[in-house]
Amino acid sequence: MSMRRHHSWRTPGRTPTRARAIALPAGVESLSSLGSLDWKRFAKKVWHEISEDEVFERAAQLSYYFLLALFPALLFMTAMVGWIAGEDSELRAGLFRALAAVLPGEASKLVSDTVNDVMQGSGGGKISFGILATLWAASNGMGAISSTLNIAYEVKERRPWWKVRATAVALTIALALLIITALVLLLYGHDIAETIAGKFGLGLVFELTWKIIQWPLLLLFLLTAFGMIYYFAPDVRDQKWQWITPGSVFALALWLLVSFAFKLYLEYFNSYNATYGSLGAVIILMLWFYLSGAAILIGGEINSVFEGEMAERGDPEAKAAGEKAPGQPDPAPLKRAAS
Repeated sequence: MSMRRHHSWRTPGRTPTRARAIALPAGVESLSSLGSLDWKRFAKKVWHEISEDEVFERAAQLSYYFLLALFPALLFMTAMVGWIAGEDSELRAGLFRALAAVLPGEASKLVSDTVNDVMQGSGGGKISFGILATLWAASNGMGAISSTLNIAYEVKERRPWWKVRATAVALTIALALLIITALVLLLYGHDIAETIAGKFGLGLVFELTWKIIQWPLLLLFLLTAFGMIYYFAPDVRDQKWQWITPGSVFALALWLLVSFAFKLYLEYFNSYNATYGSLGAVIILMLWFYLSGAAILIGGEINSVFEGEMAERGDPEAKAAGEKAPGQPDPAPLKRAAS
């Protein structure tokens, strides 16, 4: 049986011996290797992988799972916010304001109205009672990301189903906590800074410094979210945690760019309501999910190709395509789809 694919730029075997590089802080090592890459060749590899793995087609599949998972995820986060800060808090309103910042207007209204209707119709007790079922449904989107990232790394899913689901649930909880923590820092960061400055006599300089660093800190939270997806979701082992990876940086930048560009486009050229009528908001939401899924998957392809490059150069901690762990090929790797 033939391998799924052998590219001319990838060596089928591993180098028997490798010189171990000097350890650098997580994130710095991967980024420091970028300067030595042939960017034109690297971009061609990434584009070839995107085409070969049908990334844009799989992003369309992800948009369906995202739609099914969105409202349970928001209900779960809303319930968590209720436990942390009480019902109808500013934190809950901030959650929807943050979503509105990247979602197109009509799609944002559709989401907020739907969640509010469910919350009012169900009541806080029922939402809390059904939180496990809500979390289970919300994790479906993360499970879909996991299966598609396996294709980027050219490995088959071999974890038990319960472990795959547990990973998806844990990632959903972790991302929800990251989002809520980021919102707390944005909404209450100034008050927290004032309290700390007053208690320890740090003065106005500390407050001004906080106002400046809270935005880079927010980007760090988002990069961490992307990094966790790429680290835990695919079925690969012996990965080294990187706070910043080429794929996470590119995926975050692309996601923000397409979100704001799509939002700007709809403000001036929105024809979806004229074409789809009352379904216009749903179509807009699905398109945004499609663009978001494409950004996540492209970031995964970039990380996969980058790690393959490092493996070819003799990095003992890097995995070549089709390897579950460094130097350990998948015994039954993915096969090329029949043409």
